[in-house]
Amino acid sequence: MAQNSFKKKLSKKHPLLAVDIIALYKNKIVLVERKNYPKGLALPGGFVNYSETVEQAAKRELFEETNLRIKNLEQFHVYSSPKRDPRWHIVSVVLYGNAYGKLKAKSDAIGIKLIDPFGRIPKLCFDHQKILKDFLKKVLLSSQKF
Repeated sequence: MAQNSFKKKLSKKHPLLAVDIIALYKNKIVLVERKNYPKGLALPGGFVNYSETVEQAAKRELFEETNLRIKNLEQFHVYSSPKRDPRWHIVSVVLYGNAYGKLKAKSDAIGIKLIDPFGRIPKLCFDHQKILKDFLKKVLLSSQKF
C-alpha cells in the first residue's frame, strides 16, 4: 500500500531543479543573451541532469553557454518561488565563483554581456535581477570572499 501511495505522489507535478551561476570573469559578472523563451539577458544556468550534482551541473552549464570554466565554486542561495519562471515551477540553486578561459557564446546563448558588479544591473529574465541584488548585498558588500 505504501508503494502505491508513493507512485501516486510521483505521478503528480513537482518542481524542476536548476542551477544559476554568478560567474566573475575579469572582475565582471557574466550574463548570457538567451536564444530560447524567455528571451533576454540572464545568468548562465540550466537544469540539473539525473545523477548529476548541482556543482557538476553548474560547471557543465557555464561551459556549455559561455565556454568558461569556474573555480572556487560555492553555493549562495536557493530560490523556489513558483512564479520565478514563466514556464514552470523551477527551484534554482544559485552558485558563484571565479570564471576563466576564452569567453564565447555557445549552446542556447546567442550573446554574452559582462557587467560591472558595482554598476547598474540591467533588466534580466526570471528573478535574476533579484538574485544579483541579493548576492551583491550579501557577498560582495560584506566581508565574504568572491
